Amino acid sequence: MKPEHSVSHERQEETPEAKTRWFRSLPMADRMQMLCDLTDLALTVNPSLLEKKRAESTPGRVQVISAT
Repeated sequence: MKPEHSVSHERQEETPEAKTRWFRSLPMADRMQMLCDLTDLALTVNPSLLEKKRAESTPGRVQVISAT
């Protein structure tokens, strides 16, 4: 097993920032597969999501806030 694919039990690896770093380290194909898997999961749990109106963008930019 490669070190980047190992399992960690460290508390600092559970922070949103650590999870973001991990996600960014994935190849684009893996990121897209995760998006598809999460979408499938959401639709399995709540099939009525397909009936919702299209989401509209929020003006401005996205800002990440951490509790440090």
